[in-house]
Amino acid sequence: MSTVSAPPAAQRGLGADAPKAGPVQTLLQRRGLAKLLLLAVAAAVLVPLLAAKYGAAWPHALTVDVSGPLGKTSDWIIDNRDSHWLFVYFLGHLSNAVVVSVRAVYLLLLALGWTGVTAGVTLLAWRVAGPRIAATALISFLVSGLLGMWVPTMQTLALMVVAVVFSVVVGALLGLAGGLSERLFRILRPVLDTMQVLPAFAYLLPVVLVFGIGVPAALLATVVYAAPPMARLTALGLRGADPGVLEAVSSLGATGRQRLLTARLPLARKELLLGVNQTIMMALSMVVIASMIGAAGLGDRVYQALASVDVGAALAAAVPIVLLAIVMDRTTAAAGERLGAGTSATGPEWLRGWRVWAGAAVLTALFAGLGRLSGSLVWPDAWAVDIAHPVNHFKEWMVDHLYSGVPVIGGTADWAAHFTNWVLNPMRDGLTALPWYGTLLIVAALAWLIGTWRTALTAVLAMAAIGVLGVWKPSMNTLSQVLAALVVTLVLGFAIGILAAGSKRLEAILRPVLDVMQTMPQFVYLIPVVALFAVGRAPAVAAAVVYALPAVIRITTQGLRQVDPAAVESARSLGATRWQMLRQVQLPLARPALLLAVNQGVVLVLAVVIIGGLVGGGALGYDVVTGLATGDLGLGLVAGVAIVCLGLMLDRVTQPTERRMTGKGA
Repeated sequence: MSTVSAPPAAQRGLGADAPKAGPVQTLLQRRGLAKLLLLAVAAAVLVPLLAAKYGAAWPHALTVDVSGPLGKTSDWIIDNRDSHWLFVYFLGHLSNAVVVSVRAVYLLLLALGWTGVTAGVTLLAWRVAGPRIAATALISFLVSGLLGMWVPTMQTLALMVVAVVFSVVVGALLGLAGGLSERLFRILRPVLDTMQVLPAFAYLLPVVLVFGIGVPAALLATVVYAAPPMARLTALGLRGADPGVLEAVSSLGATGRQRLLTARLPLARKELLLGVNQTIMMALSMVVIASMIGAAGLGDRVYQALASVDVGAALAAAVPIVLLAIVMDRTTAAAGERLGAGTSATGPEWLRGWRVWAGAAVLTALFAGLGRLSGSLVWPDAWAVDIAHPVNHFKEWMVDHLYSGVPVIGGTADWAAHFTNWVLNPMRDGLTALPWYGTLLIVAALAWLIGTWRTALTAVLAMAAIGVLGVWKPSMNTLSQVLAALVVTLVLGFAIGILAAGSKRLEAILRPVLDVMQTMPQFVYLIPVVALFAVGRAPAVAAAVVYALPAVIRITTQGLRQVDPAAVESARSLGATRWQMLRQVQLPLARPALLLAVNQGVVLVLAVVIIGGLVGGGALGYDVVTGLATGDLGLGLVAGVAIVCLGLMLDRVTQPTERRMTGKGA
């Protein structure tokens, strides 16, 4: 009976006298199991001690009351806003620059009149994007006028033009720093998380304290929220540049600046365009919230309509917001594509382009003059169409027929009740009943398994900060809603994104739908959602899914589309099926984009926590809204910081660190 001999030690890369590894040593060589073993030992030692001394609830002795210092800070700002050098010589000039910029754009739009603006935007879209986008721009502005929203549309357009420019510049500079320096990227990552996750309601009160109610406060709040996607995607594009191309450019003696301008930025063009797209979407999604602190325009019309529970009037103001987003998105994307085509800056092509621009300017001035001659610089009231009554009747019909009593599938009220009882309640009860030290250990285990001990320490400190601030229980309630919404968002987003990546026709169909979902103010569909699902946590989760889903789908589709075609073709030539290519080639190669999609899903779901607080979500979202409504800086800001800590923790337990991804040890 023959036996198969083991390979010699030398062939295994070991010395001839190397001892044979025992079972314990083999177990420890598996890094994940070793980490879990260490955590199990730590838990066995610490849990009995902590349970005996503090109990399951977060101990009061470990909490810190920050309402006093925050109240003193608020009083200091109010007392020194008109005299301190910081306000007089810096923030005051910044505020004036914002006001002048927005007013200049608005006065230009008014001077052109409705005919000049419509003609100018249409010609601009035709010049940089082609006839199809030009037709979209023409129809969009005509619809805004027909809905009786011309003046509010011009006010919003002026604010958005300045806000998007500021956001793109700030985001590009931050992304440039993070994309070129690993250390700066690690520093910027929590900063961007804070900017995007900290609810706008939480920093509206401090912004108003500093700048007062008006355009500067609204623009700053918009920039804080809209700049992070540009920064993240810029950094992603720069860090993901093809090393072979960079090496070839370096071998030709290019300097660092030349490598950036001739290789890195052109290679990151698609990520930069997606960043501009997401910045526009984010900025326009802040229109209604900005109206709460003095920004006039469409957002103010939406807010006033919803205050009187008039869904039809709110929709009439929301539709132009969506149309503005579509026009700005399509036009800027097409402009970027043409800029990346490498047209020469001198010669006949440039001359012909200059002549076309001059012709467009002349035509715009001609149409503006015709509008002045007609005696109406704004859209005539007689041409407006009222859609409020039909929309309100349709909403009432939906409630009457879908809320309950639907055969077989049940009504929307039944769905909301089942989701609450079977998903949200068990998750909330489980998280609130889990001892605080058990939660910290679970967070440490998850973060350490996919990262380093620094990752685990950051996640644990973020959760501990929630307890120290004294909002542990409401934070666990919010976490249960966020996790439920995140799971639904990622499942749907990845599935739809994969399908869209494999079908350009499906992507073209989905694009306007995603634009509407991402730019339609949440306040508009909150009333129909509440009417269909009743007040509670279920409509809060539904609002979060609707808002976060488009970004996950877009980034997933973009990531899969950017996979090296040579790798896909190689797998196809080896006889791999479509499923095998997706699972073994496309998804692994698109891993950075998929991780970014998870990150954006987390931050966007958390961004709607406050909206959920308005419709019965309770917990931290309700605290932030209450703090803003009552002027309690301590209550609102503490709840907002707790939401940021939840976002930081979720980011660390879902985003593998660079060392882990490259296979280096922790």
